[in-house]
Amino acid sequence: MVVVFPLIGMVLNRAWLTRTRRLETTAGNKSKIPPAVGPEHLQLGRWLTGMVTGLTLVGLAHPIGSNIINQKLWTTNLFQVVFIILMFVATIATLVLLYRARAWYWRAIFATLSSLGVIILGFQDGVFRRDNEWLVSHFYYGITATVLMIFSLAIVQEIYRDRSQTWRRVHIAVNCFATLLFIGQGITGTRDLLEIPLSWQKPHLYRCDFEKQTCPEANSQLPLISPPLA
Repeated sequence: MVVVFPLIGMVLNRAWLTRTRRLETTAGNKSKIPPAVGPEHLQLGRWLTGMVTGLTLVGLAHPIGSNIINQKLWTTNLFQVVFIILMFVATIATLVLLYRARAWYWRAIFATLSSLGVIILGFQDGVFRRDNEWLVSHFYYGITATVLMIFSLAIVQEIYRDRSQTWRRVHIAVNCFATLLFIGQGITGTRDLLEIPLSWQKPHLYRCDFEKQTCPEANSQLPLISPPLA
């Protein structure tokens, strides 16, 4: 997020300048905003989609990989391990192909496949999702924002071809919602980092009986913190 949030700010800035310049020129006025802001907004937006999707995959790879190792899943369900690896490869491949696609149907196909890949990987065992509080879940905010970024990348060419401005309005609405999700991620991410136990804490915390509020070799007077719910 150290890279993503400044990039979001740059994208929003170029988006505002691009829209302001377009409205001024449409009204017949000479704009002081250079025409380069449009291509800059497009390029930064493409970088943002790749960065957000890449960080999402990295963020999913760590808990999924830890779960595979801890459960020694390759000994009990080798098919699932192979499936997860193939899903990571396929998601990355379809995203790369989306950047290169020109025809609308290929862009629709690759955007759908890469979005499905992110969603399927997100619901693998080991990922901290907070399903019981999905409205304030860092996971659901992130997955939704990632899918919206992929969708925005897929419709870029339609925005420039559509003279009715319908796709441009869709693009604006989608990215305004995505911006709110990114803000929510900044808030919920800090909260989740405080709730997810560190690796050296897990062996002790997961032996606790949270219904009876007791832990082995622990001071019973200390308050217990409930374990994170998937």
